Formats: sequence, C-alpha cells, structure tokens
Amino acid sequence: MDTASPRIRMSVLGVLVVACFVALFARLWYLQIMEAPTLVEQASAQTRRTLSVEAPRGRILDANGKILVDNRTSLVVEVDRTVFAKVKNKDAYESAIADVLTRFGAPIKTATVQRRLSAPQSEQLRGAPVASDVSQEVMVYLSEHSADFPGVSVTRQSMRVYPYGMAAANVLGYVGHITADGLKTLTAGTDPETGATKTYGSDSIVGLAGIEATYEQDLRGTPGVETIEVDSKGRPVRRVDYAAPKPGSDVQLHLDIDVQMRAEQALRDKLDVLRGSPQRDGTIRRAPAGSVVALNPVDGGVIALATYPTFDPAEFAGGISQDRYNELLNQNGVSALVDRSISGQYAPGSTFKLVTATAAIENGLINGNTYYDDEGVYKVGNPPREFSNAGGVKNGGIALPQALTVSSDVYFYWLGDRMDGTTHIQDAASAYGLNARTGIDLPNESAGYVWTAADKKALHQKYPKQYPDGDWFTGDNVQLAVGQYVITATPIQIARAYAAFANGGTVYQPHVAWRVLRANTLPTEEGGILRTIDPVVVRTVSLPPEVRDPIVQGLAGVTTGLGTAASAFVGFDQSTFKVVGKTGTAQVQGKADTSLFASYAPLGAPRYAVAAVMEESGFGAEASGEVVRHVYELLAQQPLTEVSSATQGTRD
Repeated sequence: MDTASPRIRMSVLGVLVVACFVALFARLWYLQIMEAPTLVEQASAQTRRTLSVEAPRGRILDANGKILVDNRTSLVVEVDRTVFAKVKNKDAYESAIADVLTRFGAPIKTATVQRRLSAPQSEQLRGAPVASDVSQEVMVYLSEHSADFPGVSVTRQSMRVYPYGMAAANVLGYVGHITADGLKTLTAGTDPETGATKTYGSDSIVGLAGIEATYEQDLRGTPGVETIEVDSKGRPVRRVDYAAPKPGSDVQLHLDIDVQMRAEQALRDKLDVLRGSPQRDGTIRRAPAGSVVALNPVDGGVIALATYPTFDPAEFAGGISQDRYNELLNQNGVSALVDRSISGQYAPGSTFKLVTATAAIENGLINGNTYYDDEGVYKVGNPPREFSNAGGVKNGGIALPQALTVSSDVYFYWLGDRMDGTTHIQDAASAYGLNARTGIDLPNESAGYVWTAADKKALHQKYPKQYPDGDWFTGDNVQLAVGQYVITATPIQIARAYAAFANGGTVYQPHVAWRVLRANTLPTEEGGILRTIDPVVVRTVSLPPEVRDPIVQGLAGVTTGLGTAASAFVGFDQSTFKVVGKTGTAQVQGKADTSLFASYAPLGAPRYAVAAVMEESGFGAEASGEVVRHVYELLAQQPLTEVSSATQGTRD
C-alpha cells in the first residue's frame, strides 16, 4: 500500500487552505487600509442626503421705489410620503386632513388632497404639499393631534405677495413650479457677488410670465444646501449641515404704479360703460377688451402697460386650479391671460395717417400747403369703387394739417392712390417700427404686419384658400393709407411710433426694467445698483422741419376746436400741457368698430407718449380718447424733470 499518496494529498490541501487564508487576509488588508477612506465616504453617502433649499426671489419695484412684488412667509401643510405609503386606510387619512383644513378656514376637497398626495415628485425626502397659507390654528391643531396625523407637518415657506393686488399683473407676471422642459432649457444664473451658480431642481419655483420670466436669472436667489442623515429606510433622522439660501437681486422698473393703476381703472370703467350700448350706426358694442400704453419718448422706458381683462397673480403664487385657469381663459369671451398691449394685433385706423403723411411729404408728393378738394367720397378703379369719409362728411378744400385735424379719409385716400405702385407707405411704416416686434423685455410679443404687393402674392401662393386673391389693387393702397385691411399693429408699436415722432425721429426699444439692484437695498445706497439697462436705439426716422412741422400742426389741432378728439378733452387745461394726438376708428366686419387714440405731450417738450386701443368700442374720441385723457390728467401733475439731450432740437 502506498502511504505517500495520502500525505501528498494532505500537503496539497494544506497549501490550498493557506493560500485561501493569505488571499482573504490580503483582501481584508486592502479594504481596511488602502480603500478605507473611499469606503467610509460611500457609507456616509448612503446615510446622508443633500437637499437644495429654495431661496427667496428678488423684489420688483416701480420707478419710484414702491414695492410691487415682495415675499412673505406662508404656512404650508405637507405630508411625509414614506409615512403616507404605510397608512392602511388612505381614504380616511386624506378625508381627515381635508376636514381639519376646512374647519380652520382653508376649505379643500378630499379629492384635491388625494390628487396632491399622488402627484409625482422626484425628491421623496420632501413632503408633499397639500395646502398653503393655512392659519396658526391649523398648525397648532395638527401639532397637538400628531398621533392622529402621522407624517403631517406644517412648514414655513417663502411665497410671492403683491401689495397692489391685480395692478400690472400682465407686466409682473407670475411664478410656479418649474416644468420638465424648463428644467432642461433654463440657463442657471450666477450670484453677482459670490459667483455661485443658481442651480435648479425639479421642485424649483421659477418665473413663468412677465418680468418674473424675463429677469429670472436676476430674481432667482442662490439656493441653500441642507444635509440630513437618514435611516436604512430613507427616513430623516437629523440635520448634519446647513448653508442658508441667499435672496435674488431686486429689479426696478420704469413703470409708475400710480399711472399704471390710473390707466387700468380708466380702461376698465370705460369698457363697462360702453358694453351693450349702440355705436353711431346702431351696431351694439361688446367692448370686451382693450389696452393702454404709456412710454417715455426720451429713452423708451415703459411708464404704464395696461390690459383688460386681466388676472390676480396671487392666484398663481400658491398654485392655481385647472378650473380657475380655464375661467381666466374665457372672460366675456376673451382670455385674461393675453397681454393685449404687446400681443393684440389691430388695424391702426387713422392713427396710421402719421405714417402716410410722413411718406407723402418725404417723397415729395405734397407739402404742408398742398390742397385737395374733399367732397366726402373718393373713387378708385373702373367700374369705380367708392371710399368715403365717416358719415359722408364733406370737408372741401383742405391741406394736410387740417386733413389730420378733422381726420379726412378722402385726403389720405388720394395720397394712397398717388403712392400706388410704390412701397413709400410701407417703407415709412418700417422706419417707425410698425412691421417688426419692438423687442420689449416681456415674453409673447406679436409683430403685426404691413403688407406689400409681394407679401400679398406670396401669401396667396402659400395659402391659396385663406388668401384667394394675390393681386395688389389700388384699393389696397388706398385702404393702407388710412390704416385698414392690409395692416395690423400692436398698441406698443403704435405708442412707440408716436414716441419716435415726438422726440424727433429716434425709435427706441421699449424697456420695462430700468435696473437691477442688490437684494433689499436702495439705489441710493453705495453698491446698491448692480446693473442699469441702457436705452437701445433701433433706428431713426428722417423728420426735417418741412416733414415734421405740418404734421405737428395737424395733430396739435385734434384735441381742440374742430379736432376729432376735442370732445374728449373738454375741460382739460392744455395751456401748459398741450396734448398732440390722433383718433382712429378701425372697421371690423360684423362687429362694432375698434377705437384708437395715439398721442404725446406736452407740445414743445414731450415727456409722454400714450396710446389706447379698445375692441368693439366705437369711435376713437368717445372711447379711447377719453381713456387717454384720464391718464394725462395724472401725468400732467408729475413734476417736470430735466429734458434729456435726446429731445433737444425737437421743439414744436
């Protein structure tokens, strides 16, 4: 029997066992000595979570430093999702929460609580918000009955507040939770002092409209960082570290809230009076909507930007229901969420005669003394098509100034006929900025349009059903001359055109925002101004005296004597504050007329350009003219400031 074989086998086995132990000890040594720092860090990461803490947004101020948008602390009821997941009778749990909130003045339906608890949320460590702006009584009750409401807590959160209510809602905009698209596309700003990145998370509050959206990078604060320790089931145990959030920068506007509120009130009141009444031809005025724009001709600053109907931005601060949102989309048949001052597109009517007059004089067709016999009707084509003055009024032999004062359509039909076959009128409109967006620092601006013969033909070729006739007729040019048919403009475009004429021909890009300020500081404090938004010149209009003077003479007569807006300014003292303007009445098929009035003041040293547009409201003087008059009543009381060099040499 070979006894060596077992010994050899035992020796091999022993070697294998020793090798295994050596490998095991080597691995243990590697993990405990070499990899210890990394493993400790990983283990710590498994028990700690880092959360972003939303920072208060910057304030929004008006030109005089009045706070238009601020922050306040809101009591918010939240539910811990991990605790809620273990609740056996969820229906009873949700119903109990709804009962408590309703009992203490925050009425809510059980279905709403259910919907909010089931809403997706990426950060499960954060409580699911159920209700905001609850009372102290709710907080006390839930605290005293915590055993009955496991996982329910009341936290304090920053929320937007609007001291002037609905005023300037279309300008200020509103905030809400960031969308999935926003999370991908929004560019994070940096803190102007520390350079820290203003990061976004899936639960971030961002600007969704107005100034809140345009100046999101400035208004957004720098988020804080909170590190908490969690147990093996992901439940919070204690706070490990905390870096406080930093508020965003304040944004100061050119807007004057007192003028804004006056414009909104005058617009709303006049629409209410006109609604349901007949205009001169018997058509019933629906008067559903309108807008008022007030600009500074010196630098393009927006003093007021009113629109009606409008909304309360506070409704969005705590989250708006879908039902309420749908209601805002249909206020008397129109949307309250559309800012008509920058998005509404209207035929400018006779306010466009400023442009036609500029084109006619600039191209040598007429001068200030060129007469035409206005017999009340102008005929075009063969067989002739008749175009008449409002009411068939005959003005007799008149020159350009009087034609503007009394708004002779026939005089301008004649000019349109003489410029047919050219783009003189379209070129002048382009110079005044009427065929492109103004570039105002607000979202969703519309451009309007001024068609040429080429434009009309191109539209016909592209959309033959919608535009069945691609030919340009003399009648098209005749109607263009009085601001009808082949042209639309927004109220901000109309106001800017008159502002440019007022200042001598400089077309500015309108700006609502004036400057960015350090958080919670005044512009007068050292280092308080972080950035000033400088005026931007877009283009210029050539307005030598031979072009400008006869037009000024005609527009200056509109608000007095035989002028079309004289009735709107009865009793208004123009001895030191002369209003220069033009009424407009644009016809709309099957509806009451669109009422317009565009103007600037005072004559000689223009400081304001104000335009109003009112849908289905009748003639310009009796609707928009009166609204603008109410705005000027307040503006005329403003203290006279030094006239900028930009207006020197533009004395009328």
